[in-house]
Amino acid sequence: MLIVDAQVHIWGADTPARPWPKRGEPQKPVPLGKDELLREMDAAHVDRAIIVPPSWEGDRNDLATEAAIAHPSRFATMGRIDPQAPASRGQLAKWREQPGMLGLRFTFHTPLLAPLLTEGHMDWLWAEAERASVPIYVLVPHSMVHLIDDVAQRHPGLKLVMDHLALSSSQKDETAFRDFDQVLAIAKRPNVAAKASALPCYSTDAYPYRSLHGYIRRAFDAFGPRRLFWGSDLSRSPISYRQNVTLFTEELPWLTGEDREWVMGRGVCEWLGWHV
Repeated sequence: MLIVDAQVHIWGADTPARPWPKRGEPQKPVPLGKDELLREMDAAHVDRAIIVPPSWEGDRNDLATEAAIAHPSRFATMGRIDPQAPASRGQLAKWREQPGMLGLRFTFHTPLLAPLLTEGHMDWLWAEAERASVPIYVLVPHSMVHLIDDVAQRHPGLKLVMDHLALSSSQKDETAFRDFDQVLAIAKRPNVAAKASALPCYSTDAYPYRSLHGYIRRAFDAFGPRRLFWGSDLSRSPISYRQNVTLFTEELPWLTGEDREWVMGRGVCEWLGWHV
């Protein structure tokens, strides 16, 4: 079975030669590079990983692109671009011609970043991405899912993926899932998929996180096996990489056969067009 992680971060140090913008703190004090990630993947039996350049590094894709060039069968990228920069307009027509580049990722989950979505700065980009067949990962809280639903309705040819089931990093357990129906409702849009990623981060439970199993099943029932993608977000995970895998492959007795193959990697590769 092909196992593909729908989200991992790698990053470098904040240095004068490669400074970060002041957008937030990294998930770990020591940077995670491609070589360390490869060792983790091999130990956990993960075949491929989709690198999402982290927001704290700014709108840059250099390390992810280097990883994809060095290991094209193991790494690909959902890259970053500044939607407010005039130079960004017109870039998406050839966006996927970059080595390992599958699409884009945007985060709107903090007060600093939310205005990009709420004030219309993304409007040109949705249309351009639809024309260029560039899929997009989006991170919003449940309270903003309706805004992505509107985008999906206006741009039916644009493939969107709801990151982390639209959960909020500041919440756990029942509080985190209080408005879970909001993300389940957007499954009615055939151009929207979801990542069942980083889920242990939203629970005070211990492995195998039985309190999460019902939510995973509800997401599966809403999106189906071809539009629900497993992911770890390894750099902030409270459990080992291997446990992130076995939570889905061994602890969910109802997830079997071809359905499990789609959730664990086949689906995200088909959705994003990662064929190697």
